[in-house]
Amino acid sequence: MAETTPKSWGETRFAGKRVPRIDGYERVSGTATYPSDVTLPDMLYGAILRCPYGHAKVKRVDTSVARTMPGVRAVLSDADQEAQIPWYAQPAPPGTPVRGTSRLFDPHCRYEGEEVAAVAAETPQQAWDAVRAIKVEYDVLPAVVDMEEALKPNAPRIHEAGNSVGPARESKRGNVELGFAEADVVLEETYRTSCELHTCLELHGSVVRWDGDRLTVWDTNQGPFPIQAALASTLNMPLSKVRVISTYMGGGFGSKLVLGKYTVIAALFAKKTARPVKLFVTREEAFRAVGNRPAHVMKLKAGVKKDGTLTALELTGTGEVGAYPGGTSAAYQIGDLYKCANVRVQERVAMTNAGPQRAFRAPGFPQCSWALEQMMDALAEKIGMDPVELRLKNYTAVCQMDQNKPYTSAGLRECLTEGSRAFRWDEARKREKGTGPWVRGVGVAAGMWGSQNGPPSTVRVSMYPDGSVTLNMGAADLGTGTKTVMALVVAEELGVPLKRIDIENADTGITEFTRPSGGSKTVFADSPAVRAAALHVKEQLIEMAAAQLKTAANGLSYRDGVISADDGSQKVAVRDLAQLKLQQVVVGIGRRGPDPVEKVVRPFVANFAEVEVNIHTGETRVLRLAAAHDSGRVMDLLTYSNQVIGGLTMAIGFALTERRVMDAATGKMVNANWHDYKIPTAKDVPAEKVVVPVDLHDTECNTTGTKGIGEPATIPGAAAIANAFYNATGVRVTAAPITPAEALAKLEERNKGRA
Repeated sequence: MAETTPKSWGETRFAGKRVPRIDGYERVSGTATYPSDVTLPDMLYGAILRCPYGHAKVKRVDTSVARTMPGVRAVLSDADQEAQIPWYAQPAPPGTPVRGTSRLFDPHCRYEGEEVAAVAAETPQQAWDAVRAIKVEYDVLPAVVDMEEALKPNAPRIHEAGNSVGPARESKRGNVELGFAEADVVLEETYRTSCELHTCLELHGSVVRWDGDRLTVWDTNQGPFPIQAALASTLNMPLSKVRVISTYMGGGFGSKLVLGKYTVIAALFAKKTARPVKLFVTREEAFRAVGNRPAHVMKLKAGVKKDGTLTALELTGTGEVGAYPGGTSAAYQIGDLYKCANVRVQERVAMTNAGPQRAFRAPGFPQCSWALEQMMDALAEKIGMDPVELRLKNYTAVCQMDQNKPYTSAGLRECLTEGSRAFRWDEARKREKGTGPWVRGVGVAAGMWGSQNGPPSTVRVSMYPDGSVTLNMGAADLGTGTKTVMALVVAEELGVPLKRIDIENADTGITEFTRPSGGSKTVFADSPAVRAAALHVKEQLIEMAAAQLKTAANGLSYRDGVISADDGSQKVAVRDLAQLKLQQVVVGIGRRGPDPVEKVVRPFVANFAEVEVNIHTGETRVLRLAAAHDSGRVMDLLTYSNQVIGGLTMAIGFALTERRVMDAATGKMVNANWHDYKIPTAKDVPAEKVVVPVDLHDTECNTTGTKGIGEPATIPGAAAIANAFYNATGVRVTAAPITPAEALAKLEERNKGRA
């Protein structure tokens, strides 16, 4: 793995370098306590009985045998009043019929894996034995698992109001008909992406304990405060009575942003039995029931002039959200990534008899890139222009989706130019592709991330007389290095070594409020609050020194634990401040200020890929990748690179291997395991990966110059691989993933056409 060194950002003594995780030893040694590691005295274990059908109604649940089995302490189903809790109670879109609500154990099961009953027992084995002893009589109903079929008038109805989540949404600017008329080339193609699963290393689950009327939850989630609020609301409790702890968690990718039924079920069991309860889903349950990246069908029409000017873009799309109303869109980059005066988008959202969608690293954006970036390559080929040049031709420095406001920094141009240089694009394009059986090709794709979450965010920094520091923040660390990055901000402001900084995080009982870690907002939204808290500490220390030295505070400066007069006449170490010794701690409070009003903050990215394809077997290998990112200031180059490589690995899965496979006849998922659901392995990831940070010294996005890397890292990578596949073979595959069978079928189809 290669990296290009980011340009310095002011006086950088800590941030910007390759810094190992401050909790790395705890994570790799097994001493870190994840929610799945929590074991409490006298703890029970929960297990859930799930519907085995794609669509069914529960006629009768018989739990009599289960209740008498060894170790069983409680059983819950919809027959129990305390379990009749509303769920999926999302309001219907304006102008559509009210859909009503389902319940925690709803008798109408709309997908395989929906919860029917649950058991709490002394051991996990006893709980699962009892689950298997519950007898359920089902009325099996017709299922529909294809989004396009689901929207047909004669499709089986998932809800009484139908299978569409409201009417089609439409947005437009300019005049697309005029734009297409002005074009020298107009192309139209339909692109498809498959449903992907999050496959987090740590499974979803909770450990729950009641202390009187107070509820404590150790939960694997991406933001304890929203989980606290949702759980308090669901159980009709005051927020002050609910504490959620998630100091460590093993991956989320968006799937752990919302409250899970398993948490509520565990809380009900713990209340019923007056004992702590642990309930984690199994791997098979996770594949079916805790979220996915929705599949999309996108019909894209584009017009371009011979000089490369885009004249019109039109997207007609459908997204799949599973069995319950939700939202999904693959349109944002159509309207904003490239300069285009005429844009029209129309999208529908379909429900199917499948597990509900959840946010998944850059929701909707990889799907959009799959269509838009393949179309950009097709347009470039038609007008005889280099694909990088076509993208540069249509570069824009303003946000067309927000009244043409300028970006605080718009690094797409630099991402394309610096990325192509690092990838050796021009040289690679001229290289012989080969005659077979292995042929090579290269591809490029660009992207942007369209969501940035700013305030509110509050952070507390406490400094002690010995110079050590405690950083208190509500942000969860998904394994993304959040704690390390935030500690670096403190270290840089206060001159404190990382080993002297202790972290308190993601605990609603003791940490300050922030929004959940998702949408690439954590560093962008929380690091300015950390910096503000550290500056508050510094200001107080200087005031103490001014009083002790009998001089004006504005003539003093702080550096590395020493406050000195600017003229060098006086100085005092923090450890020698009498007032600090007296009060023992200085507490700084920092809050995130508002986002810029007249400008828009967006990260940009360009990915490059080289692949080789076996034209006899359809096998595709990714040989090398390069990723250039304008994500603002690099805080920790090691974490930054890890995020990029993780995103590229996900892109390989999106492009070549990952998809949920549903049986159309039964509505059952047929590859709900890691053997048949093909996530990329180490052997699928190329050794040559070049990470190119593009730092435009953005001083307007926030007070730390950061814009976020998590989402952009995975957005255009799959499209770059698809474009490289075409460059190698001359065959365009528009449906993801490009499996060997799909590739071989397309190659054979082309060969027949030549015959």
